[in-house]
Amino acid sequence: MIRQEIVGILRSHLMEFGYEYDFVVEIPEEQFGDFSTNIALVGVKYFKKPPKEIAKDFVEKFSGHRMFKEVTIAGPGFINFKVSNEFYRDFLIKFIQNPYSVWNFKKHGSILLEYGSANPTGPLTVGHGRQVVIGDVLGNVFKFTGWEVTKEMYLNDAGRQIKLLAKSVWARYNQLLGYDEPIPEDGYKGEYVVDIARHVIADHNDEYFKIWNDEVESVFKSYALNEISKMFDTTLEKIGAKFDNVFKESSLVNDGTVKEVLTILESKGLVYEEDGALWFRASRFVNDNDKVLIKNDGSYTYFLTDIAYHYKKYKRGYNIAVDIFGSDHHGHLPRMYAAMKALDIPEDFLMFVLHQFVTLKRGDEIVKMSTRAGEFVTLDELIDEVGKDAARYFFAMVDVNTHLNFDLELAKSKTDENPVFYVQYAHARISSLFENAKAKGINFIPRENIELLENESEMRIIKQISLFDEILDRVTEKLSPHYLADYLEKLASLFHKYYAENKIVDTDNMRLSNARLNLAFAVRRVLSEGLNLIGISAPERM
Repeated sequence: MIRQEIVGILRSHLMEFGYEYDFVVEIPEEQFGDFSTNIALVGVKYFKKPPKEIAKDFVEKFSGHRMFKEVTIAGPGFINFKVSNEFYRDFLIKFIQNPYSVWNFKKHGSILLEYGSANPTGPLTVGHGRQVVIGDVLGNVFKFTGWEVTKEMYLNDAGRQIKLLAKSVWARYNQLLGYDEPIPEDGYKGEYVVDIARHVIADHNDEYFKIWNDEVESVFKSYALNEISKMFDTTLEKIGAKFDNVFKESSLVNDGTVKEVLTILESKGLVYEEDGALWFRASRFVNDNDKVLIKNDGSYTYFLTDIAYHYKKYKRGYNIAVDIFGSDHHGHLPRMYAAMKALDIPEDFLMFVLHQFVTLKRGDEIVKMSTRAGEFVTLDELIDEVGKDAARYFFAMVDVNTHLNFDLELAKSKTDENPVFYVQYAHARISSLFENAKAKGINFIPRENIELLENESEMRIIKQISLFDEILDRVTEKLSPHYLADYLEKLASLFHKYYAENKIVDTDNMRLSNARLNLAFAVRRVLSEGLNLIGISAPERM
């Protein structure tokens, strides 16, 4: 709102001079004020005079404006704005009355977020956990800011890895029945494979003992997918992540989407045969090699079914599709962009988030993870150790482009060094303030006595509250939840410091107490909304 006011006045002044050019109004470092603009610096070539002289003309236009306490010129010609206490207090009153009146979220289109997608060949790991939480939090924020959101998991249930899993379960099945059947090379060795084999024995006894054919493979594949899907559901419930839809790779073959895509590409002359395989002319669209769609044994590549999946996403009517992958998928991006161009899908339809990986630390020891070897920490085990709230917050608090060192001991600690504890404790502290005020006979009256708020720390808190919607917009623009976590930590820090330096509940000054409780009320509201978007609790007591 303030930014729009500044931009409006600056643009109207430009029009008086007959100019129109781009400039920025941004939030500078705190010592320079609340807002800053470079309009005088970029206007030199139009006004034909030094930027400080240009700046003086603009500063005069803000003289006496009630929104600003001070408008000054700094450095070579930046214009800095310090917002008036009166304006911040008015903002606080409006926020307490109805926060949605100041959160300027517009209606947007529909967005499909795909994340957590994996070969269903074992329990969800800590690495999956980061991706699931990133996607879940982004989905929450997109929905909160006016988007129609679908959260979707894609199950690769039709490829080579599923065949390997089925054969691994069958090997364990034979071993349990007394025959030393070796696990296939590159097969899966975790204890969960033995558990699946026990389910087969419970239902079929020794019916498939030493027997392996297409029919038996189908049976073991079905058991494996069913049991691992149940494991996924249990883990996702524990981490508090719910998908709107689970999309199976096999459905793209069964419903004819893969054939439809092949027909389109063939009609455009974008496929060719070589060495018994069918290739896609990716090199026609991007700086990349051509890619195999159908192998020389007749089986579909993952790339082909993925093209079909994204074609299906577009046909389902979404405005934007966001894929959240681990950074090892970097090489997959150019070929997917090529496929979208080949299918005449708009360039801005498909977006990617490539998150860095997780290193799990227990003390000084780094825990290594390998799904096939069976030596890994499952997401279940992590949640059991540190709790859902800490797990989600730690996964969300680091920029998606940065490697995450997950410190188990820090996540479990009940100290200010633990960021999730620090933020939640601010919320609980405010709740205890209201209990204390009620016990001392102070009757909280919303929006009353706010004119008594005047010190710098109070203005800083109100300013931080006012940034909430801008931070959420940044989350959706940059596609990283860490901006929200950083914001909540700063707001919590401002309030903890304010609490330490100011008496909030004071029976000797009821009016000032009510004013400060209004401020605390607003902080609690934002903390509650922010914690809810991250998917963790906002406790009343700790």
